[in-house]
Amino acid sequence: MSHATLAFDKNALDVRSDFPSLTQSVNGQTLVYLDSAASAQQPNTVIEAVQQYHEHDHANVHRGVHSLSHRATEAYEGARDKLCGFLNAASRREIVLTSGTTESINLVAQSFCRPRISAGEQILITHMEHHSNIVPWQILCEQTGAELVVAPIDNRGQLDTDALRELLTEKVFLLAIGHVSNALGSVNPVREIISWAKDLDIPVLVDGAQAVPHMAVDVKDLDCDFYAFSGHKMLGPTGTGVLYGREALLEDMPPWQGGGDMILEVRFDGTVYNDLPYKFEAGTPNISGVVGLGSAVDYLQAIGLTRIAQHEQALLEYMTGQLAGIDGLRLIGTAREKASVQSFLVDDIHPHDLGTILDHQGVAIRTGHHCAMPVMDFFNVPGTARASLALYNDRDDIDRLVAAIRKAQEIFA
Repeated sequence: MSHATLAFDKNALDVRSDFPSLTQSVNGQTLVYLDSAASAQQPNTVIEAVQQYHEHDHANVHRGVHSLSHRATEAYEGARDKLCGFLNAASRREIVLTSGTTESINLVAQSFCRPRISAGEQILITHMEHHSNIVPWQILCEQTGAELVVAPIDNRGQLDTDALRELLTEKVFLLAIGHVSNALGSVNPVREIISWAKDLDIPVLVDGAQAVPHMAVDVKDLDCDFYAFSGHKMLGPTGTGVLYGREALLEDMPPWQGGGDMILEVRFDGTVYNDLPYKFEAGTPNISGVVGLGSAVDYLQAIGLTRIAQHEQALLEYMTGQLAGIDGLRLIGTAREKASVQSFLVDDIHPHDLGTILDHQGVAIRTGHHCAMPVMDFFNVPGTARASLALYNDRDDIDRLVAAIRKAQEIFA
């Protein structure tokens, strides 16, 4: 890590200087970055790892006998080992490297579900899901005649767990559920829910894109069958991601895509597929991105996910309290268990207008439907403003956010 001392200061982690992008000015103001739920910034160590690869080790993996290919393969597969430990998976064979959460979920839909599901069987999801955990299942249902069933949420943005449990019947082929809502920040009790599904032998996929940067995730403890997430949410490069899958399930699943590296032998009369996890990794991968993702794992573990969670929880409580004190501001999503995200509306200011005014003051937030249009429909709004936190934020960022919102109110008054 670029800074050996990671000390608490007023419930803050002293890591901001590790992130070069945060030292810049935007519209004449020091940047306040509150859009990490969309994509987190990268520390120096991740940037340097990618640069090191490109400057010294760039070659294709798995296929070369020369030194650069060996070094590239070692760095790439080393990242897989780090991810295996990061999730506490039983084997590196359970770590499939993908382009992100979206590809991971589509892989499960098309390789695990499509060959096995029958017309009339159900895929169960929740009303708070990201589009990436909705649309692949809609496509699957169109292909197979299966039914998509949606568990409801309440006015606080919490999952109705009683209703979900009632929907868990013998007709459900698979439950796909988000660990943390990207639009609301609601944390679902996935460990308990998985146990309910297991009692009925229902496989479970967890969308962990918004969880892995903010809390420790142990797939053995959760007892899930699949866990999907993206690298760019957890301080890594874009175009990287992971699908964790139980080895026995992955072993029985057919390849989803065909091409190089997912084969052992190809003849015109048939092909012998590669072993796990490579039979799901067709083509030349995002090698430098995965190397960077491995460095992001190192960075997060050096600080400690428990410390990160404590810091972000204290900051979320401070942010929620400060926002709630602004006249005319409406909080969207007030679940009892939340992580790092707060959506809101201000008076009758359109979220896009609000986001533009905040940007003029150097404050970056996300505005719109956040790839969760059913959530917006539930709250009867076209979109929201969303401030999302990461380990590099502090109270000064929140104070700047509040001041910028008040400035926007003055302009529109």
